[in-house]
Amino acid sequence: MATQPGWQGRFYEDFSVGDLYEHPLGRTVLAADNVWFTLLTVNPNPIHFDAHLASQTEWGKPLVDSTFTLALVTGLSVGDISQNGVNLGWDEVRLPAPVFEGDTIYAQSEVIALRQSKSRPQQGLVTVKTIGFNQDGVVVIEFKRTILVHKQGQGPVHTRPVVRG
Repeated sequence: MATQPGWQGRFYEDFSVGDLYEHPLGRTVLAADNVWFTLLTVNPNPIHFDAHLASQTEWGKPLVDSTFTLALVTGLSVGDISQNGVNLGWDEVRLPAPVFEGDTIYAQSEVIALRQSKSRPQQGLVTVKTIGFNQDGVVVIEFKRTILVHKQGQGPVHTRPVVRG
């Protein structure tokens, strides 16, 4: 049986301005996600974990922590965008609609800028505009993200141990 290599992610040369990546995975937000993330980030806003208080708001139920939404949508895009790079920053983060427990979030990213790194010739900068949307197609987050991406053959080599025995 021949071993086939798995997906290794994109390198700087693989990107072109205007490319649109429809990230293949969606993720349903659980109540535990919201509570855990709120606790992990020491966010005491009861709108995220007090159902009684949240029932008195215009939404009538708890809102998912917006920084969880940012982390989730970023994560959904890693395989296509930043598997071979590191984040340099997020800009223009907007949250046009809330996320609730039970929503399934999807994402897509468009490459909006590319440039060679001046200080690191083995890497380049890729800027994307990413949107996250729910199961109804409602945009819940949008942002720009800049990633320092390795050029082909210039980054760490993805290897794994050989199975023995």
